[in-house]
Amino acid sequence: MTTTADSTADLRATVESYWTAADLRDWDTFAATLADEVVYDLPQTRERIRGKERYLVFNREYPGDWRVRVERIVADRDGRQAAVRTLFTDGGQESYAVHFFTFDAQGLISEITDFWPEPYEPPAGREHLVERY
Repeated sequence: MTTTADSTADLRATVESYWTAADLRDWDTFAATLADEVVYDLPQTRERIRGKERYLVFNREYPGDWRVRVERIVADRDGRQAAVRTLFTDGGQESYAVHFFTFDAQGLISEITDFWPEPYEPPAGREHLVERY
């Protein structure tokens, strides 16, 4: 029998694995946290990526020597959603971001929405991966 505490701990573990893998550029481990039909939204740039393969390419190709540290994870009792605050560093720049995750019945990440501090225009070169809305 799965308890609420187990569900919450599972979500936290998946989110921690996702961010650790991203920070290490361990794309196999990163991919293992994602549902095949994952949807990734960036409201500030009005971009959406559909599907694990496109999302993996997006992350592999993301420029810079950035690092990420998880500051806080809050997961719901039903084992379906989590909110995360992270600190990103890239060179001397630091910025906080908030991320919302939704999980499918298998505990894989099915939706991600990232909120960054400021709106910005998306960098060139990722048009082949994203839809604009």
